[in-house]
Order: sequence, then structure tokens, then C-alpha cells
Amino acid sequence: MSAFDLKSLDECLEKHLPAAELKEVKRILYGVEEDLTLELPAAATATAEQHGFEIKGYRFKAQKEQLRKSRLVRVGAIQNSIALPTDAPIEQQREGIWQKVKAMIKAAAEAGCNIVCTQEAWTMPFAFCTREKFPWCEFAEEAETGATTKMLSELAQAYNMVIIHSILERDAAHGDTIWNTAVVISNNGRFMGKHRKNHIPRVGDFNESTYYLEGNTGHPVFETEFGKLAINICYGRHHPQNWMMFGVNGAEIVFNPSATIGRLSEPLWSIEARNAAIANSYFTVPINRVGTEQFPNEYTSGDGRPAHKDFGPFYGSTYVAAPDGSRTPSLSRCNDGLLVTELDLNLCRQVKDFWGFRQTQRLPLYAESLQKATQPDFKPQVIREQ
Repeated sequence: MSAFDLKSLDECLEKHLPAAELKEVKRILYGVEEDLTLELPAAATATAEQHGFEIKGYRFKAQKEQLRKSRLVRVGAIQNSIALPTDAPIEQQREGIWQKVKAMIKAAAEAGCNIVCTQEAWTMPFAFCTREKFPWCEFAEEAETGATTKMLSELAQAYNMVIIHSILERDAAHGDTIWNTAVVISNNGRFMGKHRKNHIPRVGDFNESTYYLEGNTGHPVFETEFGKLAINICYGRHHPQNWMMFGVNGAEIVFNPSATIGRLSEPLWSIEARNAAIANSYFTVPINRVGTEQFPNEYTSGDGRPAHKDFGPFYGSTYVAAPDGSRTPSLSRCNDGLLVTELDLNLCRQVKDFWGFRQTQRLPLYAESLQKATQPDFKPQVIREQ
């Protein structure tokens, strides 16, 4: 992941920069003039300490308006490692992760979070690298009635919290097919709906099309008590049009539950979701898992590397970006963590009014050009010297 053990960029900056320089560097890096830190309740920090995970709090402000009250929402983003070795019994692996994340959700509730989102495929190892169907397909469960949704529905109701969780879905109604799916549970504990991953990677060890293909749920936005939410699952963050369509449908916060490794994507990580927040005038919450997951059997990648048993480390670095281009610092690259961020959703419309990106975009022009590009006789609009 790194040539040396780098827990976080912030830790490195704070260790080596004088205070005045550090403040200016953070202004340039994060786009804010003032300290973003949000003081968290003692109960939340005590739960984090008891269960051994990092917890950090930040906030974004919006201008005070005369006709609208502030729309303050607290969002919790969870990054975690697996709990047991990948050759442990399936039920024990899942239960171990459940117990770990339930403590994090408890801390999120103690910190006043209204919405919590997990990382991609959070109930299992990210086993799609192996291309083996067994035992990994046993982790799949139905979105609405599965054991994980039932468990989280109870927590959502108890904590008055919207919970978004990402699972390997078993679609029993359509021949037991499998999907990579995010489930949305309302703060009343009811299943609101689901979204299936639109873009499936075929790069390096990410052999996910062995298990599931591109989703069929479009770009849904879920209107909850705490705002309009959407989920751009993992690889979809590389596709600007995917981010755009959630914005077209009115999203105010777009979560990006992910599982990605250092040497493959880390230079892109801090850019893509932040750029999407700017381009679409909404908040983005990219979440990545941590740890190195070793599998029982060696597998190959088709990229010339020798057969191996792990991806390499996932690099965490969960953060939140705002529509004005500012962002929080990240959670660490290696530890389980909960990021608590207070947002004022009024900022979405304020940025739209200021920059005018939505009123100046040319959707009919793009639609016409894209329609042409999909035709077999398409010729790129390239002008050459005669």
C-alpha cells in the first residue's frame, strides 16, 4: 500500500508541519478557512474506545437564510475489516462482522447520526477475486427479508436512523440470481427499497462479473425524513454520468460504498467523489473497507503476477465532500472507523444558485450526442486539416 506505514495523510502533516503552515496546507487540501472538527458526545467516544475503532467528527456549514430553516443532518460512515479468517464457518464470519458493526452503529446513534451507511458487501470478505462460487455465494441473502436487513431494521427503528447497507443479494423471485445491492431501511425500521450496482469492474483481481452483472434499478433517489439519498456503488464512482443521473433525480447526499485497494485506485480516491459533489451540487460520502483478506486458495489476475491469496490491503480513507468543493479529512488507511459528519442540506441549493451548474448544463445536447454515439454507423465529430 505504501513504501512505509502511513496511517493517514493528516497524521503525517501534523507530525511534520508547523502550525501556521499546517493551517494553510489544510485550507488548500480541504477547501475550508476554519476548523471543521465536530465535538462528539462522550458516550460515542467511549463506545469507540471500548470496541477499538476510530471515531472522528466534522461539520459543514451553509449560509443562514431568511425563509428556510437550516436543514442539519448527521451522517455516519462505517469502514471496517472482517472479523474472522476467511476459512471460518460462514455463519460465524457474518456474526463476527455483525457484532463489530453493531457497536459502530450504536456509537453513531450516540453521536446523533440520522443516517448511517456501511461499506460495500460489508457482511462478508470481498471474495470475488477468487472466482470460486463456493462457499462465497452462501453469503448472499434476500434484500427485503434477509437476516441482515431484519437485524438492521430493528436498530434503525430503535435509533430513529436511516440505515443503508450493501450486501450480496440473492434474488429468489428471479431464479436465485445474485446482485451487488444496497438496501435502504427507513428510520421507522421499514424496507424502503434497493439499488443494484450499475457498473461492474473487470480489472486486476476484481473479477466480479463471475458472480453478478450490471444492475437493473436505474438511478433511484430515496426520499427520507432526513433528505434525498442515493447510492453509487463502488466502481460507479469512475463514471461521471452515473453520478450525474443521481443528481438529475434530485439527490442531496450520494453514498459510495466501496472496496478498493491501494496500488489500484488510491490516487483517484480523493478526486472522484469530491469532483462529483462539485459537478452535481450534492454531498458525497465515499466509504472504503480496511485490512488485508487472505483466502484459502491461490488465484491469478491475468495481469502477469504470480498466483496469490490476497488483494493487498484495502486503504480505508473514508471522507465526506460538500457541493462547494470542501471536504473532511479522511479516516485512517488501516483502522476500523466511524466518520460522523454534520451537514446543512441548504448548502446544495445555495451552491446551485451561486455556480449555476445545473441551469447551464446542456442535457438535450448531451442526449442528442450520446444517442448518435450509440449507433453502429457513428462517426466521431473530429475536424481535420484539409
